[in-house]
Parts: sequence; C-alpha cells; structure tokens
Amino acid sequence: MRAFIFPGQGSQAVGMGKALADASPVAREVFQEVDDALGQKLFQLMSEGPEDQLVLTENAQPAIMANAIATLRVLEKEGGVTLPAKADYVAGHSLGEYSALCAAGSFDLATTARLLKTRGQAMQAAVPVGVGAMAALLGADIDTAQKLADAAAEGEICTVANDNDPSQVVISGHKGAVERAVALVKDYGIKRGVLLPVSAPFHCPLMQPAADAMAEALGANPPVAPLIPVVANVTASPVSDPDTIRDLLVQQVTGRVRWRESVGAMEGIGVQQFVEFGGKVLSPMVKRSAAGEIETVSVISMDDIEALLKTL
Repeated sequence: MRAFIFPGQGSQAVGMGKALADASPVAREVFQEVDDALGQKLFQLMSEGPEDQLVLTENAQPAIMANAIATLRVLEKEGGVTLPAKADYVAGHSLGEYSALCAAGSFDLATTARLLKTRGQAMQAAVPVGVGAMAALLGADIDTAQKLADAAAEGEICTVANDNDPSQVVISGHKGAVERAVALVKDYGIKRGVLLPVSAPFHCPLMQPAADAMAEALGANPPVAPLIPVVANVTASPVSDPDTIRDLLVQQVTGRVRWRESVGAMEGIGVQQFVEFGGKVLSPMVKRSAAGEIETVSVISMDDIEALLKTL
C-alpha cells in the first residue's frame, strides 16, 4: 500500500517550482490558477523572492501547497495516472493536510489556495508579534517534551504543537514559557532546544481566534468526500466524512500535529511506501517514525516524477 504525503511550513524556498514550471505546461497552469484565485503574483514571489515576503505565513502556506499540487498534477496528467489507482491514503503536515485534501478532491485548487491564504492571515493575526514562540526539542520523545512544557508554563501556555518523530517534538505557546523550556532542556535529558524562526505560536490554544476564522471560512467552503481517505493530523486516523474533515481542520489550528502517530497508523494498516510531493522534509521523519522497513520517495523535479512513474 502507498500513501501520498504533503509537507508543511518551513519547506518553502525562493526558486521553488520554477524548474518544474519551465519544464511543464501542467505545472504552469497550476501556478496560474493559484495566482488568479488569490489575485496576487504568488508564483513570481516563489520564483524570485524576496525571501522575507515568501516566508510570511499568508504567502508560505499557499505557496507550499501550490508547489506540491503542481508536482502531483504533472505526475497525473503527463504520466496518465489517477490518485485512487496509485495511492491508498493521503496525509499532510499541518497546512499540508489542505494539500492532501486538494489532491484527493475534497477542495478544488482555487478554494484550497484561498483557504490557506485566510488561514495564514488568521494565524498571523491571532497573536501579536513577539507574544508567542515555538521551539524544536531535539532528542526528545513526546512524554518528556510534555513534562518539560508543563514545568516551563508557570501559568502561561506552553504545550506540544508537533509530535514529528521519536526524536523531534515542537512546543508552542507564550514566548516567556517557551524560552524557559529551552533553558531547561538539559534537566530533562533533551539534547537541544532551538527557538524556531516563526511569526506566531502555531498549534496551541493561543490560536483560538484563527480557529474561529477557519470555522467560518470552512462553513462557507465545505469539503466534499475525498477520493481516498485522509489521515488527519488531529486524530492520526483515516477520515472520509466531509463534516468530520471540516471539524478536524478547525481543531487542527489549535491542536497537536500527531505526525509520528499518523505514520504509525498508516504503517499499521499496511502502507509500505510514502511518496512526498514538493519537498523532502517529511521523508526523514517518516523513516524515523516507522517501526519496520518502509520506503520513502521525495518528488520535486521532472526527473523525480519520471523516476516515480517507472515504479508506480
């Protein structure tokens, strides 16, 4: 069995998608459709920068999605394959869940782009700059990370935001609490704590205003049933019911990204190959999270697409 997976924020880089667009009219169509949906020259920003504009949450989120979906569409249209014939599940990390749902037909491309623009703006606006922070804990398991977060909170919010793999957990919350946690890592046997260069404390209760905004946006643009099940971040289990998908996307804004558990769940139901579209961020996490022998493939370039087509 095979899962198609889609990366989240942090996988953006100036130049993303350019080589693919140069090589494929299918990719160019995707980028044009996203530009039209947003009323901005997002692909130009992806291709040329400046980087300080691309990394803004409201730009990075639709850009990462557009890049991933362009890669998938080239595979589908130029390779003559369909998603249900070649994949059993889709999943994505945080914003990547929207890419996964777009891939599976729950949202069309234009709607996905607009939802992610709204999501990025709402997440940025939820907490004033400088109030929140996030940090990666390297060499930390989930239980140790939670104990550290609880100890550092001191009445503020500090919680696990991303359970990425058995050796990397991300915490999120008030800046002071997250900084206290980083200062305490050695006391908890954690190798390192690294403050992340993010503009807001994602996936924690401070994001509630953004969750409210997404509830409204998803109410106006509800998903339809996906062609294949999506493994949701919030539950780490497959879901196909549109109402449930919508509710989980709202919960996802403040909830934990259970990526390690999602990988385990997919492996447990027989997934042996994980194909990552538009990045190579998730593949190492998948390898570290899997209990047995699994295969990961990162698909970014035309060469990658051609190589994958030979094996599908």
